[in-house]
Amino acid sequence: MIAILQRVRHAEVEVAGQIMGAIGPGLLMLVCAEPGDSEAQAEKLINKVLKLRIFGDAAGKMNLSLQDVGGGLLIVSQFTLAADCSGGNRPSFTGAARPEAGQRLYDHCLNYARGLHPVVAGGEFGADMQVSLLNDGPVTIPLRVN
Repeated sequence: MIAILQRVRHAEVEVAGQIMGAIGPGLLMLVCAEPGDSEAQAEKLINKVLKLRIFGDAAGKMNLSLQDVGGGLLIVSQFTLAADCSGGNRPSFTGAARPEAGQRLYDHCLNYARGLHPVVAGGEFGADMQVSLLNDGPVTIPLRVN
C-alpha cells in the first residue's frame, strides 16, 4: 500500500458540495491499494501512521505521534498514487488495485483506524472529491508498506 501523509492544521473532503469528512489538527492520509495488498498490510500502514513521530514536542522537536497529540486522521482514497509516468506523458494506473479490492482495503483502513483512534474521518471511495487542507510545517511524508 502507498500513502502520503500531510500534517495539517485542518482538512476536509467534499463530494458534490457535501462535506464527507473533516478534522482539525492532525494528519491527512492519501492512500492507494496496489494489486496483491491485504488487510494485514492495511493494518500495518495504519499502525505506522498512528505511531509516526512527526508532531513537535515542547522543545519543537518532531517527537510526538498522532496518538500522543490526540489529532484527527482524515483518510482519503487516491488511486493516482500508483501512477506510472515512465511510458510517456499520460500516466498509467495499472499499478493500483482493481476497484473492488481498493474499496475493500480502503474500508478496512477506515474501520481499523476507528477501532484504534478516537478521531477518524474519510471520504467516499471512487467519488470525485475535493480535498481542502492547511499543511502544517509543511510536513509531507510518503509511506509504502509491503
